[in-house]
Amino acid sequence: MPFIVVEIPGDPRGQGRPRATIRGKHAGVYTDSKTASYQNLVALAAKDAMGSRPLLEGPLQLTLFARFRIPKSTSKKARARMINFVDKPTKKPDLTNILKAVEDGMNGVVFSDDSQIVTLHAKKFYTENPGVKIWVSRQP
Repeated sequence: MPFIVVEIPGDPRGQGRPRATIRGKHAGVYTDSKTASYQNLVALAAKDAMGSRPLLEGPLQLTLFARFRIPKSTSKKARARMINFVDKPTKKPDLTNILKAVEDGMNGVVFSDDSQIVTLHAKKFYTENPGVKIWVSRQP
């Protein structure tokens, strides 16, 4: 079954909380600039991965690996535990917020709407090469 692979370089970012504003008598909600910037980065990487293919249709499966940079101050022993997937990142951003940012960034690029995703697999781990890698395929 064919799948799309999207690679986003750099530190993983989560979806920020919506911001509220009041202008005159009108209230509004907007996405903060850091989240919008990350979603644009996801969309650009997704467009590159899609090429000229049409949007994926039907039920989809999404697998996401969030790779976090090992802190420079980490001891050799702790670094070895991180590289061997013994110690995992329990820091922010939350895995669900990373997923949300990625899903929203791929809306209209890889699939019509993230409601098509019916199966998710996601992991956070440490690596020397931070980033997010996503595989999207039709649900078998």
